Amino acid sequence: MSRTATASTSAAASTTTVTTGGALPGREYDVTVVGAGVVGSAIARELSRLPLRIALVDASDDVGNGTSKANTAILHTGFDAVPGSLESRLVREGHRLLSAYAADSGIPVEPLGALLVAWDEEQRAALPALADKAVRNGYRAARIAPAEEVRAREPELGPGVLGALDVPGESIICPWTTTLAYATQAVRAGVALHLKCRVQHITSGDVHTLGTSRGPLRTRYLVNAAGLYADEIDRLLGHADFDVTPRRGQLIVFDELARGLVRHILLPVPGALGKGVLVSPTVYGNVMLGPTAEDLDDKTATGSSAEGLALLREKGRRILPALLDEEVTAVYAGLRAATGSDDYAIRARPAQRYVTVGGIRSTGLTASMAIAAHVVELLADAGLPVSGAREPEPVRMPNLGEAFPRPYRDAELIARDPEYGRIVCHCERVTRGEIRDALAQAVPPGSMDGLRRRTRARGGRCQGFHCGAAVRALFEEARR
Repeated sequence: MSRTATASTSAAASTTTVTTGGALPGREYDVTVVGAGVVGSAIARELSRLPLRIALVDASDDVGNGTSKANTAILHTGFDAVPGSLESRLVREGHRLLSAYAADSGIPVEPLGALLVAWDEEQRAALPALADKAVRNGYRAARIAPAEEVRAREPELGPGVLGALDVPGESIICPWTTTLAYATQAVRAGVALHLKCRVQHITSGDVHTLGTSRGPLRTRYLVNAAGLYADEIDRLLGHADFDVTPRRGQLIVFDELARGLVRHILLPVPGALGKGVLVSPTVYGNVMLGPTAEDLDDKTATGSSAEGLALLREKGRRILPALLDEEVTAVYAGLRAATGSDDYAIRARPAQRYVTVGGIRSTGLTASMAIAAHVVELLADAGLPVSGAREPEPVRMPNLGEAFPRPYRDAELIARDPEYGRIVCHCERVTRGEIRDALAQAVPPGSMDGLRRRTRARGGRCQGFHCGAAVRALFEEARR
């Protein structure tokens, strides 16, 4: 199946294409990006500014269907990155770029600020070093707040708070809309998006020939943004610089009625495996508890475990005791691409016309636009022509956040189009108009889960028990 539409903004192609099956087109591309997560989609968007033939391929049936769909959804300042690292620079720059892009594109962002809460003397003693680290990372707004202030700002915190590092620049963001916005702009500008297209082997010569599950794909330059599988793609090109260990993060999502319990992103003092278990509001009005940090061997192990959920409840009871009395909406798990390094594994191979973008952890969402610009610079150093760049056509994404008016509350919008007043999913207040629009997007959902990430339908308290049949009927009707 393929979806083709006119692309008025592309100098490189007369049509935009999203394909999900059948043989790939026989054309040769200038650059192909493997992996359509938030980083790969950002790279494709940045490349779409050039008058070149660009492809974005992914083994899944949708963009953002791996690590990008199941993260903690925080727009980071980079205050706690390793000073002087590539990650530190790209997160700092990415925060600036994505903040502006989100405002222009309608991506929900809420600047709540974060508190790194110290619960024992060892953690309190670590706060001055964390504040100094923030300064070395170029972030000067962090400060140590005494226990009395922390308690006043977060009255539902558990007993034993000794202080916190206040980081006012941290925000929450919608990761689903961010990835989709990048991919939408890329496709509208002429990038060919090939889904259900797994790369199985690569032959390199004058061009790279990718053997995929849908046939061969030829490309002059290649970018590996394959996330959990970046090390495997690297090996197909003859490199073994790093190994990806899937690090599972389980999370619990609490009902919207819990939202009044917490005002900031509540972070622990970081440990060896990352930032640890946090409590954070979401832009959808829920409260999230997690993640765990479990190093596994299986890159598909996204199931939750009784042990992991019990650990989260134990941690959550100390942080915000009242949260554990609230209803649980969902549990889920995501896998992060851990490499054992404190920095991103971004490598350029100019002689091969190849760039690896590996080891991108949870900060990749924040850094995505800066990573994309950095990768294009590396490709230019390898000989890719980058003249003639133009700004992509602006995109305005449907609002999924609760901080801004949604269609069911917009009387003028409903007067113009009554479909926006006909609610299908009552838990999340999703209308027929929103579902209709999502199914007609330039990058349409490939599954019911993809539709949920575009609309929130089936994502609420009943998890689709009441609206599932009606949503599926609309989905199947659009596919016919």
